[in-house]
Amino acid sequence: MMNNTLKAILLTSMLPFAANAAQELSPWYVGGGLGVNNYEPNCDQKTMRTCGEDDPYAWDVFGGYLFNDYFGVELGYRDLGRAEWVDYANKLNDVGATGMTLGLVGFWPLADRWSLSAEAGAMNYVLSNNKQWGSEYYSDSGVAPYVGAGIGYNFTENFKLQAKYRRYENLDEDKWNTLEMESNYWGLELSYRFGHSVPAPVVAAVAPLLDSDNDGVTDDMDKCPDTAANHKVDASGCTIYKEVTEQHDLGVILFDNNSSVVKKESYEKIQKLADYLNQHSRSTVMISGHASDVGAPDYNMALSERRASAVADILVNQYGISRARVTSKGYGITQPVIPGRSAEANKANRRIEAHVTGVRTEPVMR
Repeated sequence: MMNNTLKAILLTSMLPFAANAAQELSPWYVGGGLGVNNYEPNCDQKTMRTCGEDDPYAWDVFGGYLFNDYFGVELGYRDLGRAEWVDYANKLNDVGATGMTLGLVGFWPLADRWSLSAEAGAMNYVLSNNKQWGSEYYSDSGVAPYVGAGIGYNFTENFKLQAKYRRYENLDEDKWNTLEMESNYWGLELSYRFGHSVPAPVVAAVAPLLDSDNDGVTDDMDKCPDTAANHKVDASGCTIYKEVTEQHDLGVILFDNNSSVVKKESYEKIQKLADYLNQHSRSTVMISGHASDVGAPDYNMALSERRASAVADILVNQYGISRARVTSKGYGITQPVIPGRSAEANKANRRIEAHVTGVRTEPVMR
């Protein structure tokens, strides 16, 4: 029989299992079992004459580790009970086996909380014979293979009850070659698995959100619900715009020879230019002055500058256009529209030109 020290070591080795109980279902479990055991051949032993009163009650304790939900390993201690008989020498034999076990276990879940199991391993046994009430006691040890099967039921995720059958082979006494036994065990086992499973978060069913204008922003977030289908939109569902710079030539104003005075008939063009600038508040205008190729170039340069300044002043002073939006510059005779000094060329070249640079916004397309 295993001594008290070995039992203490076994029980101590199970303490880490208990300490490992966590907030989630742990792979560690412990348990114990109780059943009946039948050594065979029992009354068929060669040296037997009559059978005595058996003590067939067997028990075990164990701890296990699950690699996954289907496969694990178990370490345990088992007492297989005892059997008595009187041999042909008229001596009482009282035989029993105890020992440590190590084995692999497999599980197959069935419907609801039921499962099947199978196991295989080895028992490091001590076989003892309290012969003649202990006066001729002897023992031997060895390793015996075993296999088993069972059916289990989980009362909770932690507690499982199993009905077990095990078959032990080669429980032999080899010192004097007096015992060659096998064993059949039937019993119940209760096990406890540490921790508990964490329930999956409950996700409430959410109705799909509408996107009425198909711009990629749902109606609950869309601040511009009627954007065009081909417009790019921002996170609020509103059209994204870009700035585009464009230039316009708004016409020519002619001057008399050697004059920077703006003719009355030219005011209509200047007013149209002012109206455009007022309608496009981010636009600017460049007034360029020019002269005909008559006289000294330096004089003509100054004359062209006076002509440009005259129109610029009218835009600022009479039509209220900001000075910051109006620039003027003279180019003299350097940019004729008709080369030469003919009457036609001179008339066409005594002029100012208005060049407007505007900034407008337009939607960004998909």
